[in-house]
Amino acid sequence: MIEQSRDNAAITALWERLSALPRPSLAQLFESDGERVEKLSQRLDFTVEDADPVGIRLDWSKTHLDDAVLNAFEEMTNAAGFDAAREALFGGGIVNPTEGRPATHGAMRGSGQEADVEEAEALLARMGMLVEAIHAGALGEVNHLIHIGIGGSALGPDLAVDALTRDLKRVDVHVVSNIDGLALEEAFAACDPATTLIAVASKTFTTTETMTNAASALKWLADSGVTDPSGRVVALTANPEKAVEWGVDETRVLPFPESVGGRYSLWSSIGFPVALAVGMEDFRAMLGGAQAMDSHFRKNDGRANGPLLAAFSDLYYSRVRGCQTRAVFAYDERLALLPDYLQQLEMESNGKSVTFDGKPVDGPTAAITWGGVGTDAQHAVFQLLHQGTHMTPVDFIASIAPGDELDPAHHKSLLANCFAQGAALMAGGNMSSDGKDPARAFAGDRPSATILLDDCDAATFGAMIAFHEHRVFAGAVLMGINPFDQFGVELGKKMAKEVESGEGDFDASTKALMEAAGLK
Repeated sequence: MIEQSRDNAAITALWERLSALPRPSLAQLFESDGERVEKLSQRLDFTVEDADPVGIRLDWSKTHLDDAVLNAFEEMTNAAGFDAAREALFGGGIVNPTEGRPATHGAMRGSGQEADVEEAEALLARMGMLVEAIHAGALGEVNHLIHIGIGGSALGPDLAVDALTRDLKRVDVHVVSNIDGLALEEAFAACDPATTLIAVASKTFTTTETMTNAASALKWLADSGVTDPSGRVVALTANPEKAVEWGVDETRVLPFPESVGGRYSLWSSIGFPVALAVGMEDFRAMLGGAQAMDSHFRKNDGRANGPLLAAFSDLYYSRVRGCQTRAVFAYDERLALLPDYLQQLEMESNGKSVTFDGKPVDGPTAAITWGGVGTDAQHAVFQLLHQGTHMTPVDFIASIAPGDELDPAHHKSLLANCFAQGAALMAGGNMSSDGKDPARAFAGDRPSATILLDDCDAATFGAMIAFHEHRVFAGAVLMGINPFDQFGVELGKKMAKEVESGEGDFDASTKALMEAAGLK
């Protein structure tokens, strides 16, 4: 068990030390160290199969991390048993103790125990055969896929399809997660039922929202004259028996292991819509990029480890500087859905209040993740970031290569705005003619980090997503919490069923709402 190697007394002392350290401004940190950019920036290069090398630049120099802070965090990794926890993650150890499970999403992309990797490769080959058969016309003409899931079964595929199919898509994919019928009707309106497949993504194949939407999708096919609606369904699940019982032919059931959590499942058969849209070659490139990030995370220690350094920053701001939120802004339309994806990854994983052994945590856990797309956000929420009373760490994410073929002026302006915002948050200033108008004053000293991709291709995208997964895991280890369960999601589901059935003993307000809506 991970928690057995923790020295809680040493960790408590390190938090106290971190809180007592001097807090120089960003300007002072740059003035005092001419090598700061080199020390807090990394260039991660990797090659996936025969493709050209690609890479990611990570720049944490505009944060308040300095040697004293980093030294304390590096000591904390030892006190928290980080090396043992990392080994357990990739070695099939029980890193999800409340459910008694390992977390084998890394094996889905080739990083893990040999037996897990072999199983993952067999499942990937099974998915590949189905994808290639569909592309070859084995199920007739297929132009559309309605992918039905919720949470990790929808957010990851939706992001990946949107990010990787701007230039070309083999099949038009529509991801539906909301139980609101308007979401499903919108997908119906965009698809020809005669050339549409339905993917039902559910780990248990019992998720209420997903199965309700799936039943409505089958009815839509039948009402539209499709003679064998069930023959147009592909099931993505860790419970294949339930999918077959529901009516899906076993040849169109794509399993994944129970030890792969929903928000970490993009690499498994949950990624089927991505593979169908971009082809198996690009899907494998995405896995290869993630595996390259796995290798970096496994081989490097302390501040040389990119995801771990990011976790140091996250915890410094949430636990030492009292920042309750972290903002993420993607300066690339292809990554417009990234903030939504990261909200679940970070807040569902690390939004906990007890440690591995069930004791109350000794400080804040996950910050509230929010964000948007640059440059749109600059004309909305950036007012608060620059002149509001909150200190909010910001992540900027951009791509050197553009996603469009228009005048290069578009992309040049996009990147200029991205870099300028980070510089402005740090520098501050006063925009009045005499430099004295408080309404035009900017305090500055506001932190940001930049993740700069060479391109938003499949391999780099995969590496970037794996970076965030490991960042979350590293933070969880340092805090002593379990990032792989999500019982907070289950209570609301249970009570929703009671509300819908009109059963259960509810408070007066909830009863009044149920009566007003005709639910009781």
